[in-house]
Amino acid sequence: MVVSFEPQAPTFTRHFDPQPRHLSPLSRPRGKTIDDEEIPNSLQSPSKLLAQSANRPLPQSRSFADLKSAPAASDKRDDAEQQPASRLRRRSMLPWNDPNPQMRQIKLEDITKTRMADTWFSIHCDGIDTPVYVSEVVENATNPSFKAFDLNVCGPKVSRADCLTLKLWAKAISMEEYVLLVELQLCLQSLQFLGKSLDSFHQPLPSNSVLFHLTDGVYTNLTGIPSSNTLIPSGASKFSDGVVLPTSSYDALMRLANLDECIQDALATREKLESQISAILEKNHHAMTLTSDVSRAQDKLALTKHAVAAGKKQLRATCKRKEELIASIKARREAMERGRYSQEKARSHLPDAQQKLASCSKVLKQNTEETKGQIRRIAEDLLAIYPIEPIPDKPLAFTIAGLTLPNSNFGDIDRDAVAAALGYTAHLVYLLSFYLSVPIPYPINPYLSNSLIQDPVSASLPQRTYPLYPVNVQYRFEYGVFLLNKDIEFLLNKLSLRALDIRHTLPNLKYLLYVLTAGTSEIPARKSGGIRGLFQGRLTPSLSRRGSEDSVGYTESIFPRKDVRPSSKLNGDLASDKAKQTSPPLTSSATSYQVA
Repeated sequence: MVVSFEPQAPTFTRHFDPQPRHLSPLSRPRGKTIDDEEIPNSLQSPSKLLAQSANRPLPQSRSFADLKSAPAASDKRDDAEQQPASRLRRRSMLPWNDPNPQMRQIKLEDITKTRMADTWFSIHCDGIDTPVYVSEVVENATNPSFKAFDLNVCGPKVSRADCLTLKLWAKAISMEEYVLLVELQLCLQSLQFLGKSLDSFHQPLPSNSVLFHLTDGVYTNLTGIPSSNTLIPSGASKFSDGVVLPTSSYDALMRLANLDECIQDALATREKLESQISAILEKNHHAMTLTSDVSRAQDKLALTKHAVAAGKKQLRATCKRKEELIASIKARREAMERGRYSQEKARSHLPDAQQKLASCSKVLKQNTEETKGQIRRIAEDLLAIYPIEPIPDKPLAFTIAGLTLPNSNFGDIDRDAVAAALGYTAHLVYLLSFYLSVPIPYPINPYLSNSLIQDPVSASLPQRTYPLYPVNVQYRFEYGVFLLNKDIEFLLNKLSLRALDIRHTLPNLKYLLYVLTAGTSEIPARKSGGIRGLFQGRLTPSLSRRGSEDSVGYTESIFPRKDVRPSSKLNGDLASDKAKQTSPPLTSSATSYQVA
């Protein structure tokens, strides 16, 4: 039978029985060697040994002090049987009464070390003096497992042999040299199959069993008795029915023999070529080494040249960067010098500037107060020109210049009265935007009853101009009133005021004028020469002066309406042919002047 060892399949696993001392030699009642040849002589199977061990009484557990060699232990065991049991118990527990757990752990480790051994094995074949395989050393193990190996490299004489000798060598911690523990004369045909793996094998194994992990499963030698080979009688075997079994022909056997010779010749040729190649390589070792050194030197030279080129490139970049930094530092120094000169020059003018700043701040504060007073006076004048009065018994209903203006509710109205009221309101908002210096977002064209308002904000609207007088298209008129209310809200927001309802046109405008005219101080007088500066040569100086003085002390009478003509495009207004001229200006009891 030919056994083929696969590269990763075969491994030898050493198993020891933990009950006796692992590395102690077995008892030799008849002076035989310690190997598995003793098993066929005793004719004891593993099942028989298991049954015999079950019939024996349970022995007394021993401490590590009693663990000595087998003969000595057997001699002392007889003496111990004659002593009282209490003394044996005291003696077995004494070494473990140490209160220090570290000492107990050290003793336990010492006991474990005495059970460990360094093991290795060797395989021998008949006719070969040296071992065909020597395993690695497995240190400090009771059940060592060795690496897989392949014997095909040893040739067909070894790989096809069915008999071999396995020698297991071991060395305990107290030994100096390895001793032969097991020498097994093994016949591969007598191995017993245990299974594909040891996971499914649960039967007990005898002491010092050797397990072989081959390609198809796990094998062991339980008895050591080679399997009986039944010799095939010469001649062809015939069945009872007279059918002769066919066998290989002479030509087939010769082809197999020739094929085997070719294979052996190819293997020999391969070995010869390997030896020749090895000899050539050994002979030209110096030249090959020199070639390798030259190649390495060339590679190193190329790397050095590349590093030098990179260093030169980096050096040029560094020099360029250095020049740029020098130029930048020089420019910064010049700028710093100019800045110092400008700073010194400005510092010399700083006292005069501080004095001017103080005077300008004082003038600004004075002008601000005067401006507030003038705005208050102008608001009083506008409120006198366009008086906004509440309607009795109607909350939030007001009239402007005696004309009623509804709060965005134009269902049943007098069109002419509403158009005139919206014209006065639009003109008042238009004047407030100039006097307060607040540009309104929706420009107004104040044409009295034909006033218009523009929407330059909304980009999606087809028309930009909307009437502030009732027309046939109601939504255009209502949208124009809405834009007028938005202008009033914008003026309130500029003065940090809040409109409660944007639809209340006259209430919001009355609230705005009320805030502008609020104050406890005296209203400042109009500056003399104001009318004269506007209309030079039309009025005499005395009349102009008297008009300025009389304008301060106005009465409760309504001022005359002015003739407003679109002479120029102010605040986005456009000239329109619909502008109508009102009645001629009326003269007041105080003075007579006309604003064109």
